[in-house]
Amino acid sequence: MSARFSLRSLATLTACCVGMLTCASTAAHADTPDKDKKILLKGSTTASYFWDDASGRAGDTGLPASGKPMQKGLAASPSWPLMTEGYVVYKGKKAPFFVGDRGPGEPSNRGIMLDLDAKTFAELTGGRFNSSTLGVDGVGGQGHIEVEYVITKWGDGVGKKNHPVPFSTGAWSRRDRNPAPPPADQEQNSQAGGIAVPAAR
Repeated sequence: MSARFSLRSLATLTACCVGMLTCASTAAHADTPDKDKKILLKGSTTASYFWDDASGRAGDTGLPASGKPMQKGLAASPSWPLMTEGYVVYKGKKAPFFVGDRGPGEPSNRGIMLDLDAKTFAELTGGRFNSSTLGVDGVGGQGHIEVEYVITKWGDGVGKKNHPVPFSTGAWSRRDRNPAPPPADQEQNSQAGGIAVPAAR
């Protein structure tokens, strides 16, 4: 009986460990160091912010489309594939992100092509995330910033693997079999430690 219990305990422990490793490997990687990652795309855009935790507060539209819980580093794109990874730069501050949701919707028609999570927006702008309002305090009502973006990994699903386009184009729902070629100056930039981001097309 004790040998049987030990084998069952070992099997349970093994299953738990495998489950934990599986969960860890499928988690978002917004905080992964990117110094050795290949640059697949770079450009600039206007970014807004959001925080959708399914509470229904402050325009909250529900849980993110990727199924990942709302978290720091989770961004929304109107056209990039879900689980695309990269980082943004604002006034010299760098912050990693992964595409975990769709949006912004109508604002993307006006050139707002990235929706950062409110905690990342607060960190970049020197503000404070307000968990009661889901907004960012201490930035004088600022809701948009001009950022440079760098993509280091494309998501596997549907979506445009190139400079972002408005949500209304429907590019988020089509598989892109012709991703943008990586920037030609990538090696020079990585050796120099800079990112030299051109304007988005």
